[in-house]
Amino acid sequence: MRPPVPEPPPPRPGPAAPVTGPGPYRAAGRTAVVVGGGIAGTAAALALADAGVRVTLTEARPRLGGLAFSFRRSSPAGDLTADNGQHVHLRCCTAYRALLERVGAADLAPVQHRLDVPVLDAARNRAGRLRRSALPVPLHLAGSLARYPHLSPAERAAAARAALALRRLDPADPALDGTDFGGWLRRQGQSPRAVEALWDLIGVATLNAPADRASLALAAMVFRTGLLSAPGAADIGRARVPLGELHDTRTRRALEGAGVRVLLRTRARALHRRGPGSGGWRVAVTAPGGPETLRADTVVLAVPQDETHRLLPDGALDDPGRLLDIGTAPILNVHVVYDRRVLRRPFLAALGSPVQWVFDRTEPSGLTGGAQYLALSQSAAGDIIDLPVAELRRRFLPELERLLPATRNARVADFFVTRERAATFDPAPGTGRLRPPARTRAPGLQLAGAWTATGWPATMEGAARSGATAAAAALRHLRTVRTHPDPPPGPGRVDPQQEAA
Repeated sequence: MRPPVPEPPPPRPGPAAPVTGPGPYRAAGRTAVVVGGGIAGTAAALALADAGVRVTLTEARPRLGGLAFSFRRSSPAGDLTADNGQHVHLRCCTAYRALLERVGAADLAPVQHRLDVPVLDAARNRAGRLRRSALPVPLHLAGSLARYPHLSPAERAAAARAALALRRLDPADPALDGTDFGGWLRRQGQSPRAVEALWDLIGVATLNAPADRASLALAAMVFRTGLLSAPGAADIGRARVPLGELHDTRTRRALEGAGVRVLLRTRARALHRRGPGSGGWRVAVTAPGGPETLRADTVVLAVPQDETHRLLPDGALDDPGRLLDIGTAPILNVHVVYDRRVLRRPFLAALGSPVQWVFDRTEPSGLTGGAQYLALSQSAAGDIIDLPVAELRRRFLPELERLLPATRNARVADFFVTRERAATFDPAPGTGRLRPPARTRAPGLQLAGAWTATGWPATMEGAARSGATAAAAALRHLRTVRTHPDPPPGPGRVDPQQEAA
C-alpha cells in the first residue's frame, strides 16, 4: 500500500484554528459521513459543512453530545434537569469556545472574570483560595501562592521553583510521555502535602489521574497552558444551562441550519472503500428504518477507540491493536439536593476529604422553591466507581457536613449517582505513543476523539480540537482527489447517498 503523506505533528498547546468557518478551499459537491455525534463529531461535521461539503452525521444514541448530556429527574424537591457529570472549561480552551460560538451558545457558558477557586481543608478546618491577579505570567499567581494557607512557607517556595521548571519542559518531547508526573514532582522537592494541596488538586480534575499515574507530558501541557501561558488562561467557564442545551439542542439546530443530515439511533456496522477508480467510501449503518449504506468521498470516525478499532478497514493503521491498549479512566458524580441553601459559592475544591469538587447546580437544573442542588465531581474514581448508592451516601454525606456546616441542619431531599466507567482515556505514562493522528493510511478516512493525538488530555477542548483537525485533514484529502460522479439512478440502482445495505 502506498504510504501516506507524513502527518504533521500534534498541535502544541495554544490558540486553536477555528473549529468552523469557510477557508480558501470550498468543497462544493463533495460528500462526507461523520460517525459519532459527540463534541468531536459535531465539531468535524460543522467545519466540513461550512466548507461546502454535504455532510451526513450518524449517532447511535437518540441525542447528540456524547458523554456531555443531560436527563430529567423527578425529585421530591421538584423536577430538575441533571447533567451526567460536571463539565468545566478554561479560557485557554479556544477550540471549544469557538464551537460554542458556532452553535450560538457561548453566552450560556460564561468564563469567570478572573480565576478564583475556594479551597477548603476539612481535616484542618482551614479555608484558602487560588486566584490570579492582572499581573503578567508568572507573577499573576505569586500573591495567591504566597498567601496559600494549605502549604508551609518552604512548600510554597518549592512549588514556585517547580512551576518554573515545569514551564521549561516541552510537552512534545517523547521522553516526557514515558515519565510519571509524581516522580518528577518528588525530584523537584515537592512534599506529599504539596502534591495533594496543589498539584493533584488541579491535576486530578484535568487529567483524571493522580500525579503518580499521569504522564509528565500531559501534566506539563496542562500546567504550562492553563497556569503559565497567559494570565487569564485558567479562568474557569461553566454552563449556566443543562449540557443538553449546548451539545444537543443548540448543536443540532446549528447542524441542520448548515445543511447537515443528522441520523440519530443510527449505528455504523462496517466501513469499506469503494471500488478502485471510483474513490470514496461506503458506510453500512443500522437505522430505525432498517439497514442502509451511506456513500461519501470522505469519512470521519469520531467514536471511542474500541469502536474505532472495530470499524477500521485493514491497513488503515500500522498497528490497530494499539488502540485497544489505550486504557480508560472513570469519573463518578454524586448528586445531592438539600431542602435549603447550604453553599453560598458557585463551587469549591476540598482537601483532607474524599470529596474533590462541589458545584452548585441549582440554577442550571431549573430547581426552584428554595432547595439547593449540589454535584460532587469525583475524578480518578476507580476505587469507588462500583460502590452501591447506599455506601456512597454513607461516605459522602458526613463529608459534606464537615465541609459545609449548614448541611447539618438541612434535610437531604434527594440523593443519586451517575457513573461513567470509561469517562476519559487513561493518561498513564506511555499513552502518548498509542494515540493515533487524525489521518489514517486509508485516503479519505480520518479519526477524531479526545483520545487521538491532540496533545491535550481527555477534555472537551481535546475533543473539539480533534474534530477540527480531522475536518482539516478531510478537506486536504478532497483537494487532492478527482471527482468520480456516480451514474444517475436507474433500473437496479439506488441513490448514491442512501444505498440499501
